[in-house]
Amino acid sequence: MTPGQLDRGTFRRVLRGVYADPALHVDHELVARAAALVMPPDAALAGRSAALWWGGRTAGARDPVRVVVPSASAWRGPRGVMVHRTDLRPGDVVEKEEGIRVTTMERTAWDVAALEKVKDAVACLDAMAFAGELTDQALRRVAGSATGRWGSRRVRRALSLVDGRAQSPPESWVRVACHVAGLPAPVPQFVVIEGGAFLGKVDLAWPEARLIVEYEGPHHFDAARIEEDDARYAALRAAGWRVIRLANADLRDLDVVVERIRAALRRGGS
Repeated sequence: MTPGQLDRGTFRRVLRGVYADPALHVDHELVARAAALVMPPDAALAGRSAALWWGGRTAGARDPVRVVVPSASAWRGPRGVMVHRTDLRPGDVVEKEEGIRVTTMERTAWDVAALEKVKDAVACLDAMAFAGELTDQALRRVAGSATGRWGSRRVRRALSLVDGRAQSPPESWVRVACHVAGLPAPVPQFVVIEGGAFLGKVDLAWPEARLIVEYEGPHHFDAARIEEDDARYAALRAAGWRVIRLANADLRDLDVVVERIRAALRRGGS
C-alpha cells in the first residue's frame, strides 16, 4: 500500500489507520475485524461485536464496535469503536481466529444482555440460540451468575425472553414489544396445518386467536415472491386465519404495531 493508492481511493478507509479493498461489503464484521487489528493485545471484541462469532449477526455496519479492555488500560480506540473498561477474568476471552480475540460465548451473552436495549439484546441472543451456540444450559449458567452483579436485573429480563426459534431480528423486536405491552406471547415460527394440509410456517402466531404476524423483508418484494406470498396468505385467510403483514417502515413505530396486534387479538376473543 502506498500513499498514492490511498489518495486515489484504491482502498476504502474502515477505521483510522485501517483500509480495505473497496470491493468488500462494509458490514459490522468488516469493521470489527478492522478494530481487532488496532486494539491492544489485552483487549477483546465484546457484546454484539463478539456475538458475530457466536451466531449473533444482528449489529449493523454503523453500530459502534464494542471492545473491552482491562480497567487500567489507557487505550481509547478510534472513532467507530466503543471501549468498555472492565475486569477481564482469564477465562473470559478466546481467540476464534488468528488475531481475532473475542469474549467467550457466556461472557458475550452477559454483555449483550447488560449493555443493549432489551429488544436488541433479545434479537442478538435469539440468533445465538438459533445458531446452537447459546444453549438452554448456557442460558441457565449465565442467569445463575447474575446474583449481586452490575446489570443483573437487565440481564435476567433479557435472558427470560430468549427464544431460539426466532429467525430474524424483526420477529424478536415484535415479540419483545408485545411482552412489554402485556400481550399474550406469540409462538415463533408456527407451522400451520389445516385438515391435514400444510399451509406454511409463519413468523409469529397466536393460535387460539387464529392470528398471524408476518414480517416481509426486501426479499419478499420480487415478482415471484409476491405472487407466492399472496397465494399463501389467501390460503391462510380461507382457513380462517387473520394475517398482519409488516414491512420495514412498520418497524419504525412498534407501539403502532402492538396496537394493531392488540386490536386483532380482541376481535379474536383472546
